[in-house]
Amino acid sequence: MNYRLVELSAHAYAAQVLPLTESLWAYGRSSETYAAQTTQLAVTPYGRKSYRTIALSDGSNMLATFKRYEREARAGAQRLRAIGIGAVFTPQPFRGHGFATAMLGMALDDARAAGIDFAFLFSDIHPQFYKELGFVELASRSISVRADSLAAARIDARPIDDHDWSGLRACFDAMELRRDFALVRTPAVWNWVRTRLTQAAHLQAHAQQVNLVVRRGRSVAAYVLGRREPRHDAYVVDEFAAADGGAADALVPAVLRIGAGDLRRIAGWLPPMPARDALPRGSVRKRNDAVWMIAPLSRGGNAFVQCAQESRSADGVWSQDRI
Repeated sequence: MNYRLVELSAHAYAAQVLPLTESLWAYGRSSETYAAQTTQLAVTPYGRKSYRTIALSDGSNMLATFKRYEREARAGAQRLRAIGIGAVFTPQPFRGHGFATAMLGMALDDARAAGIDFAFLFSDIHPQFYKELGFVELASRSISVRADSLAAARIDARPIDDHDWSGLRACFDAMELRRDFALVRTPAVWNWVRTRLTQAAHLQAHAQQVNLVVRRGRSVAAYVLGRREPRHDAYVVDEFAAADGGAADALVPAVLRIGAGDLRRIAGWLPPMPARDALPRGSVRKRNDAVWMIAPLSRGGNAFVQCAQESRSADGVWSQDRI
């Protein structure tokens, strides 16, 4: 049998694949909203350039599918090319025949031949499946701290608006430059993040998106992206950053307390360094979902994995990097 990887258009993916995956990944959205939001992401500047939906085909059947995302990364000063893999799916009639394994193996071979340094993913189930394809499991932890354990301060934190986003990017970049390794965020990736946050805000029937910014003059000094979840008595943090060390870093705990309001906990993925230092020790636990995994495809990819493995007191990615 002649198997090959074929690219599906966003509309073909929405018509042929999303009806099959709705029970897994629609998360309460209607079929129409699930399809519309998936297509919306595909036509963003980042989506048009760097996001693809791929199927393994035997010429007649779509045997398995996945999403492929291109990202830039760095290890020290070395720039790297990476691909993210998400939404791996095999239709029911074709399960148990190794088609997903074959599909991903072919995709990794193609990426290696194209000069990609590593592939990464976030596994919700069966990390062992990906380990057998050459993926390395990396630290994936969550943190929970008492809101009243964070220092309070009287600061002017307000909801983020459209005019703040360029400042958020500058603030984020300033903190990321203090790291040894990272996934790089281009303006197109920032647009992708904003689109996903907007979509998520409409899905959270039991949560409220609370994204806050602190300005100093014309510059963003600190920001927090997160949501209030009263059912869990927690403010769940997706990301935060401060523009520089010292006084600006001290703003983050205060902004987090404002975001939490009367909720008892602040929770989320364990942040990367140096952002990790803004939070107290707290309760840190291994995540069983969204397990971060990397398949190195070059020496640069191996260097990135080594950096990630050596970052023992913090994780390597923000939840906004999840695909």
